Amino acid sequence: MKKNKNNKLSLPGSVKRGFRSYVVMVLTMALILGLGVTVSAAGEDPLTVVNNLSDFVFGLIRAVGIILLGWGIVQVGLSLQSHDPSQRSNGFLTLAGGIVITFAKEILTLITG
Repeated sequence: MKKNKNNKLSLPGSVKRGFRSYVVMVLTMALILGLGVTVSAAGEDPLTVVNNLSDFVFGLIRAVGIILLGWGIVQVGLSLQSHDPSQRSNGFLTLAGGIVITFAKEILTLITG
């Protein structure tokens, strides 16, 4: 990596393209998961309204979990490239947190029975 005029390190073209494609993929998945959840108006049953709202909220939580999962994978990959153990541990913690957040609804269902 070489420095440009602003004392910033410049990245190789393949790294820039890979990061751009990752960002596009994450944003696309977030939009698909965020907009794919339908909340329909329930007739007169208040329980249906609560269930629809619950599904919507857990859909948003799942989208955040998937974003964290992707970021954890990127951190672990970068730490393996730079041989940085502290970044590696942060990457694995982010990865584990993303898994827990992504499957929060299923975990709560298993706990409550």
